[in-house]
Amino acid sequence: MRRILFIGLTLLPFLGLAQGFQVNLHGEKQIGMGHTGTGLLQDGASVLFNPGAVAMLPENYIQGGISPLFFNSAFLAAGSNQQENNKNQVATPFSVYGVWGPEKSPWKIGLGVYTPFGGLTDWGTSWSGKYALESLNLKAIYFQPTISYKLCNTISIGAGFVYNHASVDLTKAIPTASSTGADGQAELKGSGKGYGFNAGVFIKASEKVNIGLSYRSKVNTKIDGGAATFMVPASLSANFPSPNTFSSSIPLPATASLGVGYYPTSNWTVAFDFQYVNWSVYKSLDFVYGQTTSTLQNTHSPRNYQNAYDFRGGAQYKTSPTVALRFGGGYASTAVKDGYVTPEAPDANRIYGTLGLGYKLAKRLDLDVSLEFEHLMSRTQTNMESNLSGTFKTDVTIPGLSLAYHW
Repeated sequence: MRRILFIGLTLLPFLGLAQGFQVNLHGEKQIGMGHTGTGLLQDGASVLFNPGAVAMLPENYIQGGISPLFFNSAFLAAGSNQQENNKNQVATPFSVYGVWGPEKSPWKIGLGVYTPFGGLTDWGTSWSGKYALESLNLKAIYFQPTISYKLCNTISIGAGFVYNHASVDLTKAIPTASSTGADGQAELKGSGKGYGFNAGVFIKASEKVNIGLSYRSKVNTKIDGGAATFMVPASLSANFPSPNTFSSSIPLPATASLGVGYYPTSNWTVAFDFQYVNWSVYKSLDFVYGQTTSTLQNTHSPRNYQNAYDFRGGAQYKTSPTVALRFGGGYASTAVKDGYVTPEAPDANRIYGTLGLGYKLAKRLDLDVSLEFEHLMSRTQTNMESNLSGTFKTDVTIPGLSLAYHW
């Protein structure tokens, strides 16, 4: 019982992120084109995709968008023929950008508020993996003030400071049945912060080709004074001090991106991005509790994640001065090695496709919509710590909507 409880607690997903919790929903134009944007000049989302491109933007921007994420995951336990599904939950990643600079000035400033990591899932209280996870609500919100400078007509650079505010609320069952046969419950809830930066270079290689390079640094995020609440039979309450506190930290990984934008005609835009995510910095997960007992002790749990990457491609075709059609897709590898797959991050290699539509509502007002479908390859695993064994299958559907005002 002690081993199951301790391992379950160490599966706190904010402190055990996989690529499945890396949210790449940062601009509807970019989503519609397969998440490409590092080598493009499209709108204020350059604050995130490539701060170096901000100074090259021909206009100032205020824009915001939301991309509701419908996460559908199924689990088939080893030796069972009964499939279990997570409950319907809708996460709401969002992005807000502002870009401003004096006319004909070589510099611009910007601000981005966006959600690069997050998750929302609910497996219920009676499924076979309840001792690993019942429900999760995870949010990481980055605030990024940015400055960008045009060195010449063909090269610009930029950088931004990143402040991360994160929150997590997780529940799981504890195998300490009461006289009624009910399990105990644990809830881990807290918030944390971290700091980093985002920098980039943008190059107009020719009239038809742009090249972008960007680097988002590691953000070492810490949770201090999180609340750990245990609901167990009275006879065991001394072993599980409640309310209790916990602290921990995780290095959210650095990301390097290379992008190319190509303009074969005045109506067509084609883009390719490559992203490399340094997940190997995540070696282990350590918990320190405010109060410990012989049953509830500080924990050390190995993770040993591997670096991940993804290839992205997309295109835009302007059918008229007011309408743009977009499409794209890509492939992303998983950061989670065999033996480490968990129900809050049933991650696997994935493929995805996207569609988008842009419509100019007025001279200075743009409406953009997008639709994405992701398919994760089925993955049969036995977690080396919780011993949860079975096959995960996951699909994700993501519509999106944004408005941009530019001048």
